[in-house]
Amino acid sequence: MKSQTRGGTRWRRFAVVMVPSVAATAAIGVALAQGALAASFSVSGQQFQVTAKKIEGKGFVQYGAMDQTKKGAKPVAVVGLDSAKITKLCQAVTVPTPFGNVSLKLEAGGGGDRVEATKLYIDADDMKANAKFTNVDIGVSVNDTTKGPGPAAPGKDGRGAYVPGSFAQQADEVEFTDVDQRAWATSAGTFTLPGLHMGVSMGGAECKSG
Repeated sequence: MKSQTRGGTRWRRFAVVMVPSVAATAAIGVALAQGALAASFSVSGQQFQVTAKKIEGKGFVQYGAMDQTKKGAKPVAVVGLDSAKITKLCQAVTVPTPFGNVSLKLEAGGGGDRVEATKLYIDADDMKANAKFTNVDIGVSVNDTTKGPGPAAPGKDGRGAYVPGSFAQQADEVEFTDVDQRAWATSAGTFTLPGLHMGVSMGGAECKSG
């Protein structure tokens, strides 16, 4: 199951997340997520938009899991990357308040330096992108994945609760372009954000993909 042609076609539809949220790393005052996705944590249930011109990742794994939100369990796809380099990253979220909607927009990696992350885990339920995979394995048991940082027991390293023996996929390398996704939470070992810019405004905010 290492055909890039076969894997690439299916992954454009199935691989729903590759892009990180920068909110947790930027240490801003708006709480986008109240914790990592794991059985012992709870995410806020506030989804946010993340776009990127290009993402290059090494050591990739993906599997299904359940986030515990304040509104109940949410099925998501969890993606783990050993390392990632991201060009033109943007994140936008609108938070309802008693005074009206407050929007937050974060941008980084738009200049000569790219955003870099290690041991990156993200969860989301929707993504649009062009995808390329190198040495992809589809249908691996989640317990037997060997590429990427890999899953762990719920409550460990910001990973969600998964079903042992369930469907997973992995690849040596991945490349996504023109990414537009809906995410719920993220965690990373390190996150470097060159040229970080944050803007807060009333009303709605949106990132432009591509």
